[in-house]
Amino acid sequence: MSKRIVYREWLIQPERYWGLLAILATVIAIGGASALYMEHEGHWVTGMTNSVVWGLPHVFAVFLIVAASGALNVASIGTVFNKPAYKPLGRLSGLLAAGLLVGGLLVLVLDLGRPDRLLVAMTTYNFNSIFAWNIFLYTGFLAITIGYLWTMAERKGNFLQRPVGIFAFLWRLALTTGTGSIFGFLVGRSAYDTAVLAPMFVVMSFAYGVAIYMLVLLTSFAWDGRPIGPKILRRLKNLLGLFVAGILYFTLIYHLTNLYGAKSTDFESFLLLQGGIYTLMFWGGWVLVGGLLPLGIIYHPRLSTDRNWIATACALVIAGGLAAMYVIIIGSQAFPLEMFPGKSVLAFGAPGDIGGAVAPYMPTLAELLLGIGGVAVAMLIVSVGIRVLQFLPESLSDRDMDGLVEPV
Repeated sequence: MSKRIVYREWLIQPERYWGLLAILATVIAIGGASALYMEHEGHWVTGMTNSVVWGLPHVFAVFLIVAASGALNVASIGTVFNKPAYKPLGRLSGLLAAGLLVGGLLVLVLDLGRPDRLLVAMTTYNFNSIFAWNIFLYTGFLAITIGYLWTMAERKGNFLQRPVGIFAFLWRLALTTGTGSIFGFLVGRSAYDTAVLAPMFVVMSFAYGVAIYMLVLLTSFAWDGRPIGPKILRRLKNLLGLFVAGILYFTLIYHLTNLYGAKSTDFESFLLLQGGIYTLMFWGGWVLVGGLLPLGIIYHPRLSTDRNWIATACALVIAGGLAAMYVIIIGSQAFPLEMFPGKSVLAFGAPGDIGGAVAPYMPTLAELLLGIGGVAVAMLIVSVGIRVLQFLPESLSDRDMDGLVEPV
């Protein structure tokens, strides 16, 4: 017997809902105050230097933008690849993707130093720069995602759902490739100059987006008392495991490529053995917390059936993703830049300002609060969206998921 997907608003208790909004609004206000403080005083109050020009806010911003692309992957599997089990998850997938992108872009704009000149950046383009391309990729992704959501929610637009979904799938691949290419095209930095970063960012987006999606899904359903069957959880956690394994694979290829070329051996020695906090975050955060531990939980015969452990694996992937972004963005800038090959450079000013020494960087509280504020913006958008509109299915139990047809 065929069944229909029934969507309903988030029926969480009003006290809990308004308490959640109050917490998120407070975090956003603190993040906004931190951005205003850095804007008024100047970036000297941050840990950034002339060498480390992208600090902790960029770590949060890039992570959120990359995760936004991956969050839409759940909807793509149901629509583009025609997997019925994923179709009830599509609306939340699109909303989460839009929220994460807005949160990431907000942090990015407020961290640039002159957010009042955003209009100049949006109207004056240098198409020799990957940054100019990304403006179109980001804004286009948001517009396409909103259109994608309309085809899911409006019956008159259902016939467009698959073509729009295919377009969104291709666009988000381009978006994540463009984000990875920001670093891969920087030939002046020995840590970046490699094409492997582009596909590695694509796989990272899949893992981080699915991990955040699963946490939001589990939390929202638990708070509302809606059932989730073990079958759909098994599908999602196996999907997450595949993407996490993909990250470890590309990480191995990335570093083997660098080790093979003589020009990158000094950087590899720095990052893998002698980099201090960056070495610790690579092995302890990127590889162990974000890779090996989640895989151990996901494929453990007993732990993989426990929802609390599945949520723990998702949280570990997110923590490892932030560590990976910290290593890629900040660690690669801190590594000494060789201005004149074969020559010694006498640096005046702060250590690492010109080259020859590891650039110091210590993130400040204001930077951390701005990054967390971006996360809160994303969660606020999702919380309000699922409360006032029908983004969540009433049930994801195994019995209700069998024999699905078009939603109502």
